[in-house]
Amino acid sequence: MKIKKIIKYVFFVLLLVVGYFAFTTYPKLDLVSGFSSKSVASHLFIAERSQEYTEAEDNNLPSIGLATNEVHANEKYVLSNTFGIKERKALYRKGLGTVLLPEDASEEDLFKEIPFRNKTKSNLPYPYGDLPQKDTVFDNVDYTLLKKNVHNAFVDSEVKSQKTRSVLVVYKNQIIAEEYTDGFNEESIILGWSMTKSIVNTVLGILEKDKKIKLNQTNLFSEWKDDKRTDISLKNLINMNSGLAWEEDYTKICDATKMFFLATDMSKIQKEKALIGKPNETWNYSSGTSNLLSGFIRNQFNTQQEYLDFWYSELIDKIGMHSMLLETDFVGNYVGSSYAWATTRDWAKFGLLYLHDGNWNGEQLINTSWVEFTKKPTQGSDGVYGGHFWLNAGGKYPDVPKDLYSCNGFQGQFVFIIPSKDLVVVRTGLKNNPDFDINNFLSGIISSIQ
Repeated sequence: MKIKKIIKYVFFVLLLVVGYFAFTTYPKLDLVSGFSSKSVASHLFIAERSQEYTEAEDNNLPSIGLATNEVHANEKYVLSNTFGIKERKALYRKGLGTVLLPEDASEEDLFKEIPFRNKTKSNLPYPYGDLPQKDTVFDNVDYTLLKKNVHNAFVDSEVKSQKTRSVLVVYKNQIIAEEYTDGFNEESIILGWSMTKSIVNTVLGILEKDKKIKLNQTNLFSEWKDDKRTDISLKNLINMNSGLAWEEDYTKICDATKMFFLATDMSKIQKEKALIGKPNETWNYSSGTSNLLSGFIRNQFNTQQEYLDFWYSELIDKIGMHSMLLETDFVGNYVGSSYAWATTRDWAKFGLLYLHDGNWNGEQLINTSWVEFTKKPTQGSDGVYGGHFWLNAGGKYPDVPKDLYSCNGFQGQFVFIIPSKDLVVVRTGLKNNPDFDINNFLSGIISSIQ
């Protein structure tokens, strides 16, 4: 009898363990396998970095290393499996990047259009063309000190790696400092993560200049016409103070992780959320909002092809960011929250567009009023956020001018714009503030310029 009781007890405990695993862990396997396959596939087929490097560096995150990845190079896809239980497939498509395939869908369900690119080279020096810059020496720049401060971004005073991949400093349209870690150079394609949100802002700014949309327009989606959400303005969405429910916490299953790793249409997730606050009163950072805005942009065009082309023809290729690639979700929306890739020099071009108040080599791409809106603090953000750009208006970086604003991305991707210093600084890597000290980094660079 005792043996039977022991067996029953063990069986009961086992059931509890299995039940706990099923309730708490199994749902996360979709996210682990999904992140791993998407990351390996994108880095391999877009950035041409090896599986081994990506697994060791970009996938070096809690739980993500539990997945095993199987690369099918000829067919351009990656299968990732966690504990042999949950498998996800990420497929690369030329011109569109990598997409996670839903369990109930096949490759035949994918849309067929790809964006048209015009990568005609210009016979002008950087940033307006593809020729080398003319040698320029500024008397007010201490180049020795500048080089030292830039190098500190890679290895600090304790000889500890800062996980920086690239730093580029542009002063008065001239590159005055540039450094890359081993294995990276000026041709290396780097994922901007949430810096992509600022691309969304700019595409909207172009549409506004073309009088296709208005910043204060409401009635944005037909799904909202019969409830209070119809009062949400485009401005509210760009400022991320719409009042819509959203949870963005990458340590657990939440709205954001469900969107990235389970949704076929990422533009719908935020759209379907309830209004829990009052528009323009509650700031809440939301990647779902950025993808909702990508869907809003899609609604301004009659065809998918027009939508896909516009981002490149009117912004990306127009300012010579020819290395940039925007990835789409399964149904063809650009993932405006997170998935833009470009070289460090091309990311700097984007910063220069804003440094020059939306003017690119004599052509006004976005209104100066849109740039001013972008830099104005969002109500409720304590001066840290504007129009899909981050701000220093509240003095987050105490030794840096308060007019700084920036594109920020996961793991420390930055395009810093400092109008008062005529500076654009790009930093990419795998460490963010406070592990990578942004205040010291920027103040050191600024101190090199008198």
